[in-house]
Amino acid sequence: MVKKIRMGMVGGGEGAFIGAIHRMAAALDGEIELVAGCFSGDSERSRKTGEKLGLHPDRIYQSYQQMFQEESRRSADDRVEFVSVVTPNHLHLPVSIAALRAGFHVLSDKPAASTLEETLELKKEVEQSGHLYGLTHTYAAYPLVMQARAILGRRELGSIRRVTVAYPQGWLALAGDSTGSKQASWRTDPARSGESGCFADIGTHAHHLVEFLTGQHISEVCADVQAVVDERALDDDGAALFKLDQGARGTLTASQVCGGEGNNLNISVYCEDGSLFWEQEAPNQLQVKRRGQPVAIWKAGADCEYLDGDVRSFCRTPQGHPEGYIEAFANIYRDFAGQVRGRREGVVSKNSPAVGNIDAGVRAMAFVRGVLESSRAKSSWVSLAPYWK
Repeated sequence: MVKKIRMGMVGGGEGAFIGAIHRMAAALDGEIELVAGCFSGDSERSRKTGEKLGLHPDRIYQSYQQMFQEESRRSADDRVEFVSVVTPNHLHLPVSIAALRAGFHVLSDKPAASTLEETLELKKEVEQSGHLYGLTHTYAAYPLVMQARAILGRRELGSIRRVTVAYPQGWLALAGDSTGSKQASWRTDPARSGESGCFADIGTHAHHLVEFLTGQHISEVCADVQAVVDERALDDDGAALFKLDQGARGTLTASQVCGGEGNNLNISVYCEDGSLFWEQEAPNQLQVKRRGQPVAIWKAGADCEYLDGDVRSFCRTPQGHPEGYIEAFANIYRDFAGQVRGRREGVVSKNSPAVGNIDAGVRAMAFVRGVLESSRAKSSWVSLAPYWK
């Protein structure tokens, strides 16, 4: 019987949104076991969360430092193998560095850190440690996003000319929304969120989706961002023109003040001979439009033989049985667990396209920095290449 990969978690206690999502995703394929955690800076809250999750009392910790110290003393076949980081942004850097230095692999919620400088510091730590590091850019792990990437990579529609991506949300549309939940309070707080609000939170998802689908990097931006809601310290709305490094142009909008919107991430990629369209709220359909032909609707499903074989491996059910956010998240955890298992068994496993890496994390925060600099300079064009160094 193959032993499950042992996971520890930092963050995700009572009142947190994303921690429960991570735990569901990690558990879905039955390959990962949550064995330890420090779920909050409040030791009592951490204890209550750990008890509800059925953890042994000895493995519910009062601080992440204590967790890494105690877990590293356990035998190799008992200790945590990787750490899931699901804290507010300002803790991503110190928790990830501490985990890597203690000998653990890291899978972190995005962004990798609060600022570009912190992300570059983390990149050095990842490279020096030799341990695995992954980012949960969830939307890249949907099967039809992977299929779209494959179609574009084979140039079936010709060369890419234009990309439009939009990510409107409405959950912070009013001033009172900033204090309406634990998640809202820290995401609008510069001390915990970092130098950006909306663009670091969801703009980085849109940025990653553009680069993932096209196989190209956003090299220049011309942006305008703002805080629509009075007295909000961080951006909650904005738009950017961008250039890809192989010549195509595009637009990216991200907003959390679009009243009535849920999570309407959508992207179109326009090529010489056709285009693709995908939206997160209808993730099991991909529109493929070719010149002179009717619109083709591709659907997800493990039995859809027109999908690439490796894409079908990311589908869990036959066509017509909807899969969504949790399953896409689980694709990341399953593939990261496979990489950890490879390290456990001394095998070099192939990196999965579903799992974001530290370089993607650096480019995302370089994008955020470029957007902010451009907006402050009255929407002048800013090159991102200097920020990648």
